[in-house]
Amino acid sequence: MPDLLLASVKLENVLVLGAFLFAIGLFLALSKRNAIGVLMGVELMLNAVNVTLLAFSRFVVSPRPLDGQVFALFVITVAAAEASVALALAIAVYRHRRTVNIDEIDLLRW
Repeated sequence: MPDLLLASVKLENVLVLGAFLFAIGLFLALSKRNAIGVLMGVELMLNAVNVTLLAFSRFVVSPRPLDGQVFALFVITVAAAEASVALALAIAVYRHRRTVNIDEIDLLRW
């Protein structure tokens, strides 16, 4: 049964899914005023990139088929580092300003 399901999924379907996820993440990153919402949008965009990398790794014949999976692993690592640094910055800003609203954080000095 799982082989039949994989046979019916085509590269175009997965690329449309990745583009849809990226569009949602871009909309979230550009429309939210809350720093946490913006971070969620960025994470969604990075996961959309992972979906497309893994789709190309699965469906495109290449001499090195694991390249897409290795790149996806690097993207996951960068996303984890970005999330930890960004959340630490958001906590530091909240401690000093008592807000994580991006519109109210306009000065570089405390």
